[in-house]
Amino acid sequence: MSDTLRVGFAGAGFASTFHYESLRQISLPGIVPRGVFSRGRDKAARFAGERGLVVYDTLEKMLGEVDVVHVCVPAAAHEEVTVEALSRNVHAIVEKPFTGYFGPPGDLAFRGSTFPKERMREEVLRSIARMQEAESRSQARIYYAENWVFAPVIRKEVEIIRKSRAQLLWMMGQEAHSGSHSAAYGRWRDSGGGSIMGKGTHPLTAVLHLKRVEGETRLSGPIRPKSVSARTHELTRLSGYDDLGFLRKEYTDVEDFGFMHLVFEDGTIADVYSSEIVMGGVDCWIEVLANNHRTRCTISPTNGLHTYNPKEEQFADIYVMEKIGTKQGWSNPAADENWANGYVHELDHFYRCIREGVPSFSSAELGADTAAVIYAAYLSAERKGAEVDVR
Repeated sequence: MSDTLRVGFAGAGFASTFHYESLRQISLPGIVPRGVFSRGRDKAARFAGERGLVVYDTLEKMLGEVDVVHVCVPAAAHEEVTVEALSRNVHAIVEKPFTGYFGPPGDLAFRGSTFPKERMREEVLRSIARMQEAESRSQARIYYAENWVFAPVIRKEVEIIRKSRAQLLWMMGQEAHSGSHSAAYGRWRDSGGGSIMGKGTHPLTAVLHLKRVEGETRLSGPIRPKSVSARTHELTRLSGYDDLGFLRKEYTDVEDFGFMHLVFEDGTIADVYSSEIVMGGVDCWIEVLANNHRTRCTISPTNGLHTYNPKEEQFADIYVMEKIGTKQGWSNPAADENWANGYVHELDHFYRCIREGVPSFSSAELGADTAAVIYAAYLSAERKGAEVDVR
């Protein structure tokens, strides 16, 4: 492969922005952002204009001039863009969630909360199969951009597991905050689900990854998920909910609370929580209870910096952390959120894999397992928590 890697961005929103900014922080030479394609022409023009990039009229034109594409479009288009990229031997860095179900095409009356979850799961498994089949025919690869597995605190736990040959007995994890800022979030046809899909993806992928590491270290291969039990709730849509304006409640047909209980092939377990009812910023953590150690990995909030601000207006132009409700009083500002959350490490790893022609541990298989668990969880929740096999 050439020493130069030409880069394109599919999508011009929040995800493309932090992908681009993280890309600027990695040290590998020869990575050249070329352009962007988005169906939102105005957004694409702003994104490109601020960064000196080309705006492409079609996805096909962009894919013809790049070696790598960052798939940062809404999740409903992940499969389409990824398969098209692979057909042209363009590597696809696919932002989470890997894939999902978004209703029958063009059906604006679709409501995910009442749609049969067994059918959803079947369609998601077909989507996964199409993406993996496209990869098998291509000279390019899928890289699953789930940042938690690259966060420094998770990488340290990976080192502990490998060097101590730990057996992981029980893991717990959570991502929660007071509600997504995305206008599209809250509609199943746009987001593929609610808190389990949008937030649970992060800790879920992390626990799946850590069990894979354990299996590859102690046994002959990865330990994968076997079954899941789940419950979901729509707390801010309860008739008795007293809305004081602190939590987002504009959800039409998705859950704002989710819980998943996983059982792995070896009988060990993990519990994953996700919700939109937590104030005070993003709350992200994983706890590992092993046969030889216990670790708590806190991704957010960090406590490396602790500051007191007596007046809100003083910090008006200062970024503190995602989803924090106020900048007044004590807070824990993120010194470098892209670094602490794993985005910089993620892209550095992917581009090294591409340049060296080697596979990544954050592959299509990890993305596929995550998506399969999520939709088995939705089926379980429909069945009031009954255990459902993942495959």
